[in-house]
Amino acid sequence: MLNLNLPKKRGLFITGTDTGVGKTLITGGIAKVLRDQGLTVGVFKPIASGCRDEGVLVSDDTEFLAMCADAQYSLTVISPVTYKIPAAPITCVQMEKRPINYEEIVTAYNYLCENTDVVLVEGIGGAMVPIDEQHTVLDLAAEFDLPMVVVARPNLGTINHSLLTVEAVRNAGLPVAGIVISGYKALEADIAEETSPDVICQFADTNLLSIVPYDEESSVENMQLGEGVVEVLSFCDWQALSGL
Repeated sequence: MLNLNLPKKRGLFITGTDTGVGKTLITGGIAKVLRDQGLTVGVFKPIASGCRDEGVLVSDDTEFLAMCADAQYSLTVISPVTYKIPAAPITCVQMEKRPINYEEIVTAYNYLCENTDVVLVEGIGGAMVPIDEQHTVLDLAAEFDLPMVVVARPNLGTINHSLLTVEAVRNAGLPVAGIVISGYKALEADIAEETSPDVICQFADTNLLSIVPYDEESSVENMQLGEGVVEVLSFCDWQALSGL
């Protein structure tokens, strides 16, 4: 346990079955849906790696989340701990010789809780990624104590990755809000891709929240959130899942 003593807030923690599965795109899309519903959304990616050095370290993911939430707070609030190396936090800590400053995470999260209606916390990489010598992303997630949304790939192999992730989350004592399939290409989908969402939800005993199609108009790096992504995500009741 990290024992950060974070405040209790309504919201969601978004994790993934792997890196690059679309966590940031989905988190940004959910933020846009909630913002369109009149809520002030706190987006939070407490640890970001692979940042650009512009005098301060800046993450593409952080900038994208800020845009989607129309954030009236700084990028350093969204991502208080940043690293230049594009790697797992434990590797960044070791190679950049800079431990994670958990006090900065607490301070930033307290600010978001006090100044927003709902928080969306995005993890880094998959649920079991080590963040330091003793803790994983799941240990950090446990401090927020939020329902967890698992973002998964649509392609072959996603069943195993998804079920292992859900099992790990539940073993950590955290509730699973459901599964989001990200990047689905309906016209190219084979039988594995067509059937895997139902198989995942059956064996994980959880809900399929959304199947988000691949959208050429969406790009985290180019700061673009396509209307197709937002439209599909809007069919899910994110307020209810967040406890609002």
